[in-house]
Amino acid sequence: MIGKDTVDSDELEITGDPEFFDLNTLRAATENFSESNKLGQGGFGTVYKGELPNHQKVAVKRLIRTRHGIEEFRNEVALIARLQHRNLVKLVGYCRSREERMLVLEYMPNKSLDSFLFGNTRRSLDWQKRFQIINGVARGILYLHQDSRLRIIHRDLKTSNVLLDADMKPKISDFGMARLIHGDQLQNRTNKTAGIFGYIAPEYANFGQFSTKSDVYSFRIIVLEIVSGKKNSSSYWDSTYLVRHAWELWKEDRSLELVDSSLQSYQPDEVLRCIHVGLLCVEDDSENRPAMSDVTFMLCSEASLPSPIQPAFGFNMGSRNTLDPSNNDLSITEMEGR
Repeated sequence: MIGKDTVDSDELEITGDPEFFDLNTLRAATENFSESNKLGQGGFGTVYKGELPNHQKVAVKRLIRTRHGIEEFRNEVALIARLQHRNLVKLVGYCRSREERMLVLEYMPNKSLDSFLFGNTRRSLDWQKRFQIINGVARGILYLHQDSRLRIIHRDLKTSNVLLDADMKPKISDFGMARLIHGDQLQNRTNKTAGIFGYIAPEYANFGQFSTKSDVYSFRIIVLEIVSGKKNSSSYWDSTYLVRHAWELWKEDRSLELVDSSLQSYQPDEVLRCIHVGLLCVEDDSENRPAMSDVTFMLCSEASLPSPIQPAFGFNMGSRNTLDPSNNDLSITEMEGR
């Protein structure tokens, strides 16, 4: 039975053409989930590289049952199966048995964006690729919010959930926390807030309210991390570090100092526009944040942009949920490698 914080099971039946895989097939594909095939690990499970009998390479996401319930699993399978966009990871199939719950996804040879920006094996990304990734992620979010048959709020946007294909094109992944918005509905509410400090919007953290503008808020950190090559703090006490730093530089007309020192060259106008758009996306009042349709336009336009307002540096708004780490109603995921 789907819980009240997920979409209705009658409305989200599994459609499209995802294939059902039996457990033995996926064991063989991943060499019994060997360490040598491990691609990454996150809060909800481990991802392995696999090869199917037809020689197709896939990524097998083996979920932790105690962290990822049947509701989240059904939600993720049903959503991904119905979403088709070049900037979203494609679902190949799934496996559900008494022992296991797994997603079989298209294989992304360059893994996740965070491994390029600040992983143990950090690799250089030139500015052209970074700008391409920012625009690709924006188009993927726009599709979820406006252009798909469903209206989806992702709720867990972060650099570790942006995967890169062989051509370094970005694809958004991990839809276990995604939610469907019905018709002209503008926002929804949950009794259990989940996410990572520094990425989640204040209205979501404090009041359990989420909307498309919550994803816009998360997008701004992806932009600032791509520009700076620095990871935003996931600590409760310093979760707005990168935004605060970007704002202080902006006020002093020193924004280019935010740029990753590993970049040999870049387009200053594009960088400044990305930082400017990022700061517009962190307005404390969600109604003042631009929609993703506006964001995609502003990123590629030379039109003048409105001046950003100083962001709120923290979540203490006197609400029932103020991101107190001891608050048992919250399910906040600390940043960890994928």
